[in-house]
Amino acid sequence: MVNTKVNLCGIEIDNPVIPASGTFGFGYEFAELYDINCLGTFSFKGTTKDPRFGNPTPRIAECPEGMLNAVGLQNPGVEAVISEEIPKLQKVFHKPVMANVSGFSKEEYVYTCEKIDAVDSVGWIEVNISCPNVHGGGMSFGTSAEAAGEITKAVRAVTKKPLIIKLSPNVTDIVSIAKACEAEGADAVSLINTLMGMRIDLRRKKPIIANKTGGYSGPAIKPVAIRMVYQVYDAVKIPIVGMGGIATAEDVLEMMLAGATAVEVGAANLVNPFASRDIIHDLPRVMEKYGVKNLTDIIGAAH
Repeated sequence: MVNTKVNLCGIEIDNPVIPASGTFGFGYEFAELYDINCLGTFSFKGTTKDPRFGNPTPRIAECPEGMLNAVGLQNPGVEAVISEEIPKLQKVFHKPVMANVSGFSKEEYVYTCEKIDAVDSVGWIEVNISCPNVHGGGMSFGTSAEAAGEITKAVRAVTKKPLIIKLSPNVTDIVSIAKACEAEGADAVSLINTLMGMRIDLRRKKPIIANKTGGYSGPAIKPVAIRMVYQVYDAVKIPIVGMGGIATAEDVLEMMLAGATAVEVGAANLVNPFASRDIIHDLPRVMEKYGVKNLTDIIGAAH
């Protein structure tokens, strides 16, 4: 009998599989397909202070071994998320949920995190300082250690729940950024967000995505994600939530061996809405195949 439980920032979860923000809505949509309580938890749709329509369309472009997206943080705003979306979610999901927060200024991050922190059903707050698809915010805070540390310190001052800072791979030194977040009070870091990418339409001779560039996700980015998680694990003492190209139970083990305590599944959910459920169901078989009795034993074991 294998044990799939892990402890993420003081909260035990049944397994380390977490659908990533932006790929699972607010959960209740997927609850129509299967019992989402099989998940460790999930990170709900990126939430900002004010409602956002997102970027102009087209927002999606297919790529070999992945996809580009530039949705642009479309969401109803934090007040509506708390008053409308979370109550609907609570009817179908009976575990702590991970809230994902974005902003365009330090003040916006602080406002939204403080509001979300007061919601009982939220277990963790994942602060996205790494979205490549919005102008004037998001990734601009995640590309320097100083800015990342400043946002972490500001939201730490108004939150009691475990704080997870989501990092961008579009940097030269992700380790220094992770260390800055840890120094300013982050309880964990999650990585990686999407890589900056672009496609051009040969007939129109123009970028396919209206935003011109988008975030590249899918199986092709997994080696980059594994490498970055491995590097950050050596540099920080706080847990890591690893993501990037995860599509199978084998991928989960590989990411945990690199140093992840839990693993987020992103693009795979958009290809197959049952992806996260199927990974969880297959996890015990794959653990037995590779002689893993307790998942916690393999966190960082490749080091």
